[in-house]
Amino acid sequence: MAFSTILLYHHLLILVLFLLHAPPCPAAGGSWSILLPSIGISAMHMQLLPNDRVVMYDRTDFGVSNISLPNGKCRPNSTDCSAHSVEYDVISNTIRPLMVLTNVWCSSGTLMPDGRLVQTGGWADGYRRVKIYKSCSKCDWKEIPNGLNQQRWYATNHLLPDGRQIIIGGRQAFNYEFYPKMSASENSPSFPFLVQTNDPNVENNLYPFVFLYPDGNLFVFANNRAILFNYSKNQVVKTYPTMPGGQPRNYPSTGSAVLLPLRLKKGIVESVEVLVCGGAPKGAFANANNGRFDGALDTCGRIKISDPNPQWVMETMPLARVMGDMLLLPNGHVLIINGASAGVAGWELGRNPVLSPVTYRPDNQIGSRFEVQNPSTKPRVYHSTAVLLRDGRVLVGGSNPHDKYVFTNVLYPTELSLEAFSPSYLDSSSSSLRPRILSPKSKTKIRYGKRVDVTFMVSGGVDLKSVVVTLVSPSFNTHSFSMNQRLLVLDSGNSTKALGKSTYKVSVTAPPSGNFAPSSNYILYVVHKEIPSTGIWVRMQR
Repeated sequence: MAFSTILLYHHLLILVLFLLHAPPCPAAGGSWSILLPSIGISAMHMQLLPNDRVVMYDRTDFGVSNISLPNGKCRPNSTDCSAHSVEYDVISNTIRPLMVLTNVWCSSGTLMPDGRLVQTGGWADGYRRVKIYKSCSKCDWKEIPNGLNQQRWYATNHLLPDGRQIIIGGRQAFNYEFYPKMSASENSPSFPFLVQTNDPNVENNLYPFVFLYPDGNLFVFANNRAILFNYSKNQVVKTYPTMPGGQPRNYPSTGSAVLLPLRLKKGIVESVEVLVCGGAPKGAFANANNGRFDGALDTCGRIKISDPNPQWVMETMPLARVMGDMLLLPNGHVLIINGASAGVAGWELGRNPVLSPVTYRPDNQIGSRFEVQNPSTKPRVYHSTAVLLRDGRVLVGGSNPHDKYVFTNVLYPTELSLEAFSPSYLDSSSSSLRPRILSPKSKTKIRYGKRVDVTFMVSGGVDLKSVVVTLVSPSFNTHSFSMNQRLLVLDSGNSTKALGKSTYKVSVTAPPSGNFAPSSNYILYVVHKEIPSTGIWVRMQR
């Protein structure tokens, strides 16, 4: 073989080795900060409230937590005087313990239009309970026995256009129901799709991914399949193709999903897309229980569910991930955070935490959508959570892969800390581009289809064509899925104009109906060159 040929092979070998070991793509930034070293509980469930407080809760059946109930209180008929729920005040960075009476383990919930958090189901004595929390300085959980028709454990909830929430599925619950009930006799219609997607050995269809479609139907994804469902008539409207590869994406092969931003133009949304990412391959649950931890899935499936003949488009993430959370950021990007790169969801069943978040830019060309972000130092694996805050940070908590609180001599100790991830749009270098909303004022009521004038300031120069206004719903997060999550890009008709030095106005049209944005509390942002303002709370209503 000629020397030149040998040299060429040598160079090619070096290039291949470099590509194999090179990072998948450059880190784009973002920063981490510890907010509180301990909140006393591991935050398994998390919901932002419209007063900038966050309710978090864990199980109640593992023993005592690391925070006491106030005033010497104890749970009834128990020696447990610790709290298993807390309220975190974002503004003051403080924690207040709350009392839950029955077990909220692996439950679900929805922020209702009046600002109450309505939690549903749980384990054992919490199976059919409904718990309601209305935030105030001395408020606590109120419980409704037998508030549900069926036992709900690992169910998914979604707020509906009529102001009620639908509760879908749960372990061995192949049906759905509503809360509040129209009447005491209201039943729980069967849902054969959950039977069809149930793996008898491992399920893989718990916490199904559910999104409200703009025609009022529900997109429901379970295991590796999806349908469009008319819940009023209990009819399947459309069946979508199985995701290519047929790998499971729901608990315990836990991936995550988002409804991509809905862009409104003249009262319609031309394109409705869903993105499903990560999970674990078939057989991973059985293997993990036998001490073999399969690599997580590194694929995402994206489908335009508004197409007449929708098809999945597969993409490859730079980092494989199971038990990751997917959050919509105010600028329409998707943040993929938390999780592990091997194993499945369940006690002691995950390995190799993924410390680096990844952002996904849905408007970029395929192949250039993912960007790896700076890593945390804290593993956030099973039972970790994340929610978007009004100031654009992402609140991250939880992680407890054990059936008790265990802090030593384990791979991944129970995590009680609370931290924040600040995306790169919060860097100080962007301060001159960041809008500041002047009006409307927080808590403004916005009516469907009406014009809303938004005035804002930007200290630096403004590209008027790059200004958009987004509306984000605060989601209920648990087990790698953010229920009720949606982001709308409001129709502005290129109306942004200067009012004076550094002051501008953009006129937008509110969503036309509750099918697009159910009546409730939302965060409104002005975004300039992909840099969002601090949001303001607004209330969508008829």
